[in-house]
Amino acid sequence: MIRKKLCYLLLSAAFLTACGGPRSGGAAAPPSDDAKPAYFLPMLPPADLDAAGQQAYLREHYWDRLDFADTLFLRRADSLQMLDAFVGYLRIIGPMDGEAMRGLMARAAQSKPMLTYFYTMAEKVLNDPNSPFRSDELLIPVLETVIASPSFDEYEKMAPAYDLQLASQNRIGRPANDFRFTLASGARQSLYGIKAEYTLLFLHNPGCPMCREIMQELTASPMLTEMIERGALRVLALYPDEDLGEWRRHFDEIPASWINAYDAGCTIEKGRLYSLRAIPALYLLDSRKQVLLKDVTEVAQVEELIDRRG
Repeated sequence: MIRKKLCYLLLSAAFLTACGGPRSGGAAAPPSDDAKPAYFLPMLPPADLDAAGQQAYLREHYWDRLDFADTLFLRRADSLQMLDAFVGYLRIIGPMDGEAMRGLMARAAQSKPMLTYFYTMAEKVLNDPNSPFRSDELLIPVLETVIASPSFDEYEKMAPAYDLQLASQNRIGRPANDFRFTLASGARQSLYGIKAEYTLLFLHNPGCPMCREIMQELTASPMLTEMIERGALRVLALYPDEDLGEWRRHFDEIPASWINAYDAGCTIEKGRLYSLRAIPALYLLDSRKQVLLKDVTEVAQVEELIDRRG
């Protein structure tokens, strides 16, 4: 929780600076009325609705007080407050409601300045590897809206097109990309060749402190340990980079009950099969290699999802 709060504060500060917020320097002149910050106030749900009804209402009407045609508002908008409002909307719709995000971006697409503003917020909150609100399912409709917009030229669409290609890989509920990996013996196997009720793909870098934390949490989990012992769960610890000397130096740190392998030739990175922007990363797959969890770092999420599935 502390890590998430710190991460959110860093995101907010970065966005505020990027949008021309306060910087250190000489004394600023007192703002005129036209220069005073403008604030967006989300809609309030009717008080007679229950919690589910209020959530449904806000999903549809949260942004109704924002005039998406008023690009002058963006010059005065308090960027930190707008970021807070955007995050508030994410909390309402959840990380999988791509249709709600698509509707929001359709409203923002009325003008290039408004679409750029919401795209910038979405990039920082939904696509930053350190963001606690990172979600490819919400990012995809944002990127698709930008790419489809006639307001952006082909050069401006290059970055969102690249991000869209990565975000579209290994989506939850869809088959994971298969790949071949190499063991210390030189033997080669494939992800789809692993036979188990669940497969946990652990992308890591040797010596990475957070990777070590995740390993410790995985090995300390009674549930996951028991599943590994009876063969219901296989853990594939995969090193995706080129320095095999580094991998060999840390080889013994990986539990013997796991599959300890590397990606010979860096085929994952070259083929953009999995995003390597943030390591470590966990992918939980079912027996058919359908993606259940994508690019997470919380071992508790793995335990909770398996527990829910019975």
